[in-house]
Formats: sequence, C-alpha cells, structure tokens
Amino acid sequence: MFRRRRERDGTEAFRAVLAEVETAKEAAVSAVPDRRGRARPLADALFEFEQELRAAWSLLPSWTGDEAHRAGCAAGLEESLRRAEALRLEARELTYESLVAQLAELIDPLEPFEAAANELLRA
Repeated sequence: MFRRRRERDGTEAFRAVLAEVETAKEAAVSAVPDRRGRARPLADALFEFEQELRAAWSLLPSWTGDEAHRAGCAAGLEESLRRAEALRLEARELTYESLVAQLAELIDPLEPFEAAANELLRA
C-alpha cells in the first residue's frame, strides 16, 4: 500500500516536470511563422523556452523512483539549455528552413521525456 502511494507521488512529480517541458517546447515552436507569416520573435521564444526548462529542472528533485529515466531526462534538460544559450548568443539571421532545423536541434535532447512518459504514464 505504501509503495503504490510513493509510485503515484513519483508519477505526479514526473507529470509536473513533463508539463514544464511541454510548455517549453511550445514556446520554442512559437517562433516558427504560421501560414500568414506571423511568428513570435525568436529571442522571446528562447527566453520562455529556457525559463520553462529551468522550472522543469527545479522540479526534477521531486521526481523520485526511476533513476534511469530521471538521469536521461536531466541530461536532456542540460543539453537543451546549453543549445538554447548557444543559439541565443549566436544571434544570426535564420531562414525558415534553418530556423526549423535549429529549433528541432534544440528540442531533440528532450526525447527521453517521451520515453519516460510512454513507460511511466501508460494506463
């Protein structure tokens, strides 16, 4: 009985971290122009992306249990933050294609969250 409660708490903590990561990914993608050419400024999107990832990082210690998934997700957060900083400091003009490629590279390290979600949140 106590073990189930602890697992449920670990799952809820993971859900909180995952929510921040998903919000970060949405922020990054908001820099891609829509059909009408409207897009959020890249600097604003990167700022929110980094803030949301830092929020996820701050919640990471509350996620107990599956150390393998937790370690992979932590490494992904660190790498995405490193890539975001590099992109922000580079501050070069990007075409649509290069912007999409850069944002994909920014989000790629967060893939361990998808694997963790598939395993930890399946019903």
